[in-house]
Amino acid sequence: MNRTASRPFLLYSYLITEMLAPFFASFLVMNAIFFLVKLTPFLNFSLELNIGGADFVRLLSYTFPNMFLYTMPMAAMIGVTIGFSRLSSDAEILALKAGGISTYQICPPVLIISLAITLLMAYFSVRLIPISESAMGQLTYQLMKEKIDKGIREYQFTEALGNLIIHVGHIDKETGAWKNVWVSDMRGVQTPVITMAATGVMRSDPAHMNVTIVLNDGSLNRANYPDSQIIRFKEYTINILLKPPPLGEADRGTLTMPELIDKAREHGWTTQQARIMRIEYHKRLALPIGCLFLTVLGLPFGLQAGPGRKAIGIPLGLGVFIGYYVLFTVGKTLARDTSLPVVPCRWAANIFFLLLALFFIQRVTNELPLLPEPVSHVLGKFFRLVAGPFMLLTRLSRRLFTHGRKIGTVAEKKGLVVRGDPKNKIFHFPDCDQYQSPQCTIAFQSPDVARQSGYHPCPFCQTLTNSVSSSSAQASPGGHP
Repeated sequence: MNRTASRPFLLYSYLITEMLAPFFASFLVMNAIFFLVKLTPFLNFSLELNIGGADFVRLLSYTFPNMFLYTMPMAAMIGVTIGFSRLSSDAEILALKAGGISTYQICPPVLIISLAITLLMAYFSVRLIPISESAMGQLTYQLMKEKIDKGIREYQFTEALGNLIIHVGHIDKETGAWKNVWVSDMRGVQTPVITMAATGVMRSDPAHMNVTIVLNDGSLNRANYPDSQIIRFKEYTINILLKPPPLGEADRGTLTMPELIDKAREHGWTTQQARIMRIEYHKRLALPIGCLFLTVLGLPFGLQAGPGRKAIGIPLGLGVFIGYYVLFTVGKTLARDTSLPVVPCRWAANIFFLLLALFFIQRVTNELPLLPEPVSHVLGKFFRLVAGPFMLLTRLSRRLFTHGRKIGTVAEKKGLVVRGDPKNKIFHFPDCDQYQSPQCTIAFQSPDVARQSGYHPCPFCQTLTNSVSSSSAQASPGGHP
């Protein structure tokens, strides 16, 4: 009884270990790449504001939850794919099947890993990302406000506000009030607007991420010849936005899930602002669920490897991963720019990849190729049509750079085994990239035997045959130049 109960635990723990090792390795590599991409703008920002090391680390750490939302699904799929590719290549999957363990019985470890990563991503998406976005905004505002405060000094021109240059005659150390203020405003104009005031004060509004300068008892001078103006005022307000205005009245990235729904109801359920809030709401739910399906897809991709077969699971996984985010982005665009319902647009990619995962698992369980033969045949023809010329040029250029060595190798092909594709009636030399193709199920002792059986070389192998024949003719004693 105990021995029977321990077998699934031992098997599951072994499979989980095989998947976790490549998952963590892929996760570290991809986050390092994303980190390097984001490092340059953060360095420019920190140098511009003269940020200290502690604030720089804090600011950078706030980007990690958003980064993990995209790197974790990819790392999970690659981890499962590499783990099962290794097991398939070493014939361990074959041994499990020989012991009576089917593909469905090795699915629970994949589901355990998938659900654990999905729950972690859901926590990031629903909880941590709004907190990090809000904290980053507050820290950015604080750093820019400190730069402005430190930059404004008595009897000095301050350029910390970009196109707004300020000169202050006196600053009260207790209240922070200004006296004898001069402001040059170049925002949106070619000729600066000069404002002079007896007193002034600067106020900050962290909620709306802006700084307000209030000037009292002064004049505003617009030197737009011939329509120059001098306007006297008792109070004049200059608003300086330290952050670009978000799409909508509130920055949806900093709102919690209930706040997104409340904002949508506040704007009116069918308005464009409400659609934006609902799109963000469903995005935070759909991405973690999509990670579940992408991770499960790593199982059938990994099982495509085997003894003597190429491991094509990783390129397949990368292609599917890119396809998922393309569909996800298309759904977002349709939900935002059309009148289609938000829920189907946001969840269409997840539904499609759920069906794809179920279909692929059913195929590999029944020892069938991932794609049915008609679909595979059509896709193969399309790929050969599109990529054939480029592959031929690549092969020919590779042979030209190694011409002397390859001629001798190809000349010996008459005594080597060639492989044939019975469906297309073509055969390939060992140097051909299609030699190990799954469609090549027949082996011939020599090219002559293949030709006698009604087979002909592929275009690339025919090129090699022609080059060998011409070289042999030129090298023969009776040959003529």
